[in-house]
Amino acid sequence: MEKKFYITTTLPYVNADPHIGFAMEIIRADVIARVKKLQGFEVFFNTGTDEHGQKLFTEAHNAGKDTKEFVDEYAKRFKGLISLLQISPDVHFIRTTDESHEKSAQEFWKLCDNNGYIYKKTYKIKYCVGCELEKTDSELVDGKCPLHPNREIELIDEENYFFKFSAFQEKLLKLYSDRPDFVIPDFRQNEIRAFVERGLEDFSISRLASKMSWGIPVPGDPSQVMYVWFDALVNYISTLGWPENTENFEKFWINGTPTQYCGKDNLRQQSAMWQAMLMAAGLPQTHQIIINGFFTGEGGVKMSKSLGNVVNPYDIVEEFGAEALRYYVCGEVSMFEDSPASMELIKSSYNAKLANGLGNLVSRIMKMAEDNLDKPVEIPEWENMEEYFDLLNTFEISKACGFVWSKISELDQFIQTNQPFKVVKTDKEAGQKMIMELVVKLYSVARMLSPILPETSTKIKALIKENKAPKTPLFLRKE
Repeated sequence: MEKKFYITTTLPYVNADPHIGFAMEIIRADVIARVKKLQGFEVFFNTGTDEHGQKLFTEAHNAGKDTKEFVDEYAKRFKGLISLLQISPDVHFIRTTDESHEKSAQEFWKLCDNNGYIYKKTYKIKYCVGCELEKTDSELVDGKCPLHPNREIELIDEENYFFKFSAFQEKLLKLYSDRPDFVIPDFRQNEIRAFVERGLEDFSISRLASKMSWGIPVPGDPSQVMYVWFDALVNYISTLGWPENTENFEKFWINGTPTQYCGKDNLRQQSAMWQAMLMAAGLPQTHQIIINGFFTGEGGVKMSKSLGNVVNPYDIVEEFGAEALRYYVCGEVSMFEDSPASMELIKSSYNAKLANGLGNLVSRIMKMAEDNLDKPVEIPEWENMEEYFDLLNTFEISKACGFVWSKISELDQFIQTNQPFKVVKTDKEAGQKMIMELVVKLYSVARMLSPILPETSTKIKALIKENKAPKTPLFLRKE
């Protein structure tokens, strides 16, 4: 039976243009999806947009636009990332305003309600619209959310439905204990375990429709709409067609090791709230959750739409091409810690690793091959790449890139030390043998690059099969 693999990004909130933080998330998820395909898995890859909630309702109103018109415009920009960033074209793109998703979210609510985990009460809380989360006094700095310091904390006093989060403390702790690699990296698992150990409080999962109508109606109570997080998290199974498409759900969620990528600000929602919701509905847990760090701007400040210090992926691709960005977020920054990003850093990476490194190597080897070989080199089957795949199977994409670039350095060193371009003039057979060996190893590099730099990988393979040097450099150096 063919192996199954499911991977999803979070759904970005469509209140501003895409930024490099989400570009990193979808690129890394795409790399893993492509790797799994290379390993013979049938892959379901999900992404999309989160389109409900107070923040969108308010910002659309402030912009003088209908809310649906407002979210449609931004959803189009996020969907455009698929082609812009060379994301696998078979990726599923879900919008939480899709009718099918709204029906799934309502069915999920009914399950949790029927199982006794939803109730109604009047309450008062401090609420950050930026996070769309309740905040305790201990989480605030000078009375404001540290992630959204430019937003005022709102006070909510109303009657809403609540989810019995407190009922799942022991079950969540058992989940973390039974599966020590449930959250990657391990220090994030320790962080969420500590959060759950401190005790869980039930959280509101609805809002009054009279105050905020932009949401999915609560089943059986049109006076309330679903809280954005409760609605949005259900996308991970609604994208599979749940609950109607039981075959797809069983194939990829139950039997397909569902894996979620997210940023560290989503740790609580993905690894505790969503898991408790699945437990409440009687559905299987996620298999693994991968937590990225943040990108920071100048001075180490978190890069975010609300602070206005983001780097736009559309601008990066226009200047350097998609693969410069793909390489930067995969090979130049930490997988799990915060890392800086700027146009200047991406330019430096592009010149050093792509133009001067990979691009120059391809030109040198293929020029020797075209000038000195009578026909294309016969390429053997995949050689043992166990170390490379092991790194990617543990989501260590930057280390896998390092492994590939070590092979590139070895080829450069071989050329410098053995000078096959000279040997072939005095000993044709020996020189040709060296060049053929270089071409075979270059093809191996191209194979390993296929999940990371798919376009460049395809170009290198084509050059080798035609025994041609590139007419123009693969990467033109940027001054």
